[in-house]
Formats: sequence, structure tokens, C-alpha cells
Amino acid sequence: QEQLVESGGGLVQPGGSLRLSCVASGNSFSVSGMGWYRQVPGKERERVAVITAGPTTNYADSVKGRFAISRDNAKKTVYLQMNNLKPEDTGVYYCHREYPNPFIWGQGTPVTVSS
Repeated sequence: QEQLVESGGGLVQPGGSLRLSCVASGNSFSVSGMGWYRQVPGKERERVAVITAGPTTNYADSVKGRFAISRDNAKKTVYLQMNNLKPEDTGVYYCHREYPNPFIWGQGTPVTVSS
């Protein structure tokens, strides 16, 4: 069964940076579209960034200019570089395979931005 495993979350001060990683198993990573989502208690999970197999990228307005999604097909890994972090970036960050089916979620990695 294919899986996604995230890492890299933690506690960081406002203005700081973190890089999240998501390692995929299986053999379809290079043709997969991948996304990063985040969720806070009481709110719906929101998509933060997506990268296609092309690759092309797209970002939520709230993170444009601060976050960067990238991929390394040889390592079957997708990254989320987060700079100039703000308290409102706090949440659990999930990696997601957008396509092909079946859709797959990682277990999540928590990010807390606080002084």
C-alpha cells in the first residue's frame, strides 16, 4: 500500500523558517500531482500549495511569496519551504497525492509559530 510520510514540523518564532518533507512509497511519484494542506482545530483543511508532475506550482494567496513547494523525483520527496512564518500559519500540515487515484494523505506534521 502506498504511503506518504511527512516530517520537519516544529515550533518556530514569527519570522522564522521551516522546511517540511514528504516521502512517498510506491512507483508513481514522478507522475503524481502533490499538495500540501493545513488544518487548525475547528476549521476545514485548506490547500496551501500544489505541484504538478510538470512541474508547475500554485499557492494559496495567504502564503504566496513566503512558501515554496518543490519536488525531487529521484528521492520521491516533495518539500514545502516556509519562510517569514506568521502565527496564523500554525496548524497540522498534511501531504496529499492529488492524482492519480487513489488519493493518499500523510499522517500530518504539526507546525507552531509562536514567540
